[in-house]
Amino acid sequence: MPARRGAGSRAFVAALLVAAALETIGGAAAQTTAALPAPPPKPAVVDARLGLHPDKTRFVLEVSDAVPFTVTLAANPYRIMVDLPELVWPGGGVAMEGKGLVARYRYGVTAPGTLRLTFETVGPAKLREAYTIPARDGRQPRLVLDIERVTPAEFQRLAAASPPAEAKRGAKGVVKTAAPFAPLPTVPPAQVVPAAVPAAPPVVSPPPAAPKAPSVVEKPLVVLDPGHGGADPGAVGVGGLHEKDITLAAAREAKRQLEATGRYRVRLTRDSDVFIRLRDRVAIAREANADLFISLHADSIGSGDMRGLSIYTLSDKASDREAEMLAAKENRADAIAGMDLSGENSLVASILIDLAQRDTMNHSKRFAKIALDHLGRDVKLIPSKPHRQAGFAVLTAPDVPSALIEMGYLSSKQDANLLTTATHREKLGRSLARTIDAYFKWLGGMARD
Repeated sequence: MPARRGAGSRAFVAALLVAAALETIGGAAAQTTAALPAPPPKPAVVDARLGLHPDKTRFVLEVSDAVPFTVTLAANPYRIMVDLPELVWPGGGVAMEGKGLVARYRYGVTAPGTLRLTFETVGPAKLREAYTIPARDGRQPRLVLDIERVTPAEFQRLAAASPPAEAKRGAKGVVKTAAPFAPLPTVPPAQVVPAAVPAAPPVVSPPPAAPKAPSVVEKPLVVLDPGHGGADPGAVGVGGLHEKDITLAAAREAKRQLEATGRYRVRLTRDSDVFIRLRDRVAIAREANADLFISLHADSIGSGDMRGLSIYTLSDKASDREAEMLAAKENRADAIAGMDLSGENSLVASILIDLAQRDTMNHSKRFAKIALDHLGRDVKLIPSKPHRQAGFAVLTAPDVPSALIEMGYLSSKQDANLLTTATHREKLGRSLARTIDAYFKWLGGMARD
């Protein structure tokens, strides 16, 4: 399986940063040769962010070192509390605005050496999953908490079901896990090890040294984005067809066929009739470290004569505007996967972002060319310029190759009839799977060169 895209550029930037760090460390060592050893620094928070998903709210805490944690549920008001070792976290613990199921969150030192992170939720909620992603691709370890809504009855049942040996009941219905979640043992860079919630696993010591096993290569992650949804029906075609229904059915079929190959991990930005903001669709792909993002649509225009498939990638002008936004100071911490540019000056940050975007756009254009070569064998393409460029918001991820496929026109009776049939969706799914195979084969060949 090919290496992940961008590994070379990340390695180059990382080498520069390491060289600068060594120079700094060397200078500091020359000045403090006679000093006593300093105590080890506390782990520090690199970034904290909330992300919206169709069925949950995700909190990601990026830290300089993996840390253990315990989880507490509380009612009146509903909240989830996470106890961590004391961290260096600038900001003074002021309450921060939430999103999704989280109304707001804050942190503060509750005891010597302990920092408590408190999420005030908009109703009864639980942690669906809590796990650590080890350091990889130049990024620090990340603690991921997935929060999902539950009914008041389920909340009480979860609290009452905790056995005495594993949980302690305190005042006001508080249920606290007795043993902390342990830092994960060393794992291959691409592997993510989830931790069960709310029952805490036993502390696991790293296994003794053993002969090196072949490294685990993670399957590429493809994120499929069914356009529109919920209160946004998208285009309305002949017979009252809604674009949101067409795109969801097509995405589900493409996901089924891609997963059947056994070569890919596939994720949908939505798997039901829900509304997701455009920027949140991009955030889902970036947060998941997607290797490819494909948004599916079906347009409608005034004329019933226009029909056929087309594919869009990000235009140069839209790319330039996005680069300016990403280079803004408040966006730099998460501007490019694997690099925190918040400490860089504007010129350096802009250059690095521009390089990353150009690389991503080149990959996106290559995917579009491959897609038209394969899709054009099975479905009709629009007669003029089937590969187009535009400033669609869903194409603006600077580090994930992205394309938007207009599968046809719902204003065309022929296209509308095809897009509502399972046979045509299967044909589209097979052709898209062949396209993705060809893209990653090209990517693998490029990585070996």
